[in-house]
Amino acid sequence: MYSQITYPSADKKTTIYAYIWRPRGSVRGVVQIIHGMAEYALRYAPLAEYLSGRGYLVCAEDHLGHGKSVLSAKELGYFDGADGTKTVLADIRRLTLTVREETGGLPYFVMGHSMGSFFCRKYIADFGGEFSGAIIMGTGFQPSVVTGFGKLAAAAIALFCGWKHRSKFIDRLAFGPYNKRFEGRTPYDWLSADKGDVESYMADELCGVTFTCGGFYTLFSIINQACCPSAIKSTPKNLPIYLVSGEDDPVGGYSKGVVNLYDKYVKAGMSDVQMTIYKGGRHEILNDFCAPQVMEDIASFLSEHI
Repeated sequence: MYSQITYPSADKKTTIYAYIWRPRGSVRGVVQIIHGMAEYALRYAPLAEYLSGRGYLVCAEDHLGHGKSVLSAKELGYFDGADGTKTVLADIRRLTLTVREETGGLPYFVMGHSMGSFFCRKYIADFGGEFSGAIIMGTGFQPSVVTGFGKLAAAAIALFCGWKHRSKFIDRLAFGPYNKRFEGRTPYDWLSADKGDVESYMADELCGVTFTCGGFYTLFSIINQACCPSAIKSTPKNLPIYLVSGEDDPVGGYSKGVVNLYDKYVKAGMSDVQMTIYKGGRHEILNDFCAPQVMEDIASFLSEHI
């Protein structure tokens, strides 16, 4: 079971909802989860319960424009284009500081998936010295020319239609090729080989919402910031990092982008970088057939660095 907390978003108008899973006994360490695009924190309840059963306090917030952290359903998938990246990072930071007040100096780990993986990479570039390790899941690597074009397109359409406009063009630009290698049974087959999980995703009104122009501008912005050389260089050299990804994840370039990131961390002098690519796994490896192994591997990483 989890408890719910709320706090004001850095946007100064929205309430952020966050969730904490506490172990029954003493706390070994903390794991903060940064969720992905067009989903929400409670989708990570199976992992949170698994880890809390092993002595970890787990916390996660619904990002602005996701889950319960909206003023209305019309706000789903919306970030302010100009300040979206800073706002989400500030809201993530607020949860870290809040949980630290409760847990003191216990080992603290951070984990990000998909869009959350890019926020996580930027977060550890800024504050990595505070953490005992980072788990980067479902990530990738995009050249600045690609993210730059995405930002330009989102800003141009927003100029005429507003930041809350939902552009099918930008959505196709971002995700159009992702389903090409798969069955084509649904638009989301690239998420998981488990048909039941794909159908659950599609049936969830809080998942799969088309991002607004402001949402896409923020998405392209955080990918750009996470992939720039300065973010790699600024990440503490002694911070343990664990990259986990599905072999068939298009976000990771079918593992090529993940290997590229691994190589860049190693070349930057990182002393402890590990990587696991799950054969047959797609984008949401925590909702795919490999999920039990993924959770076991994450728990092993945490134990090694506690």
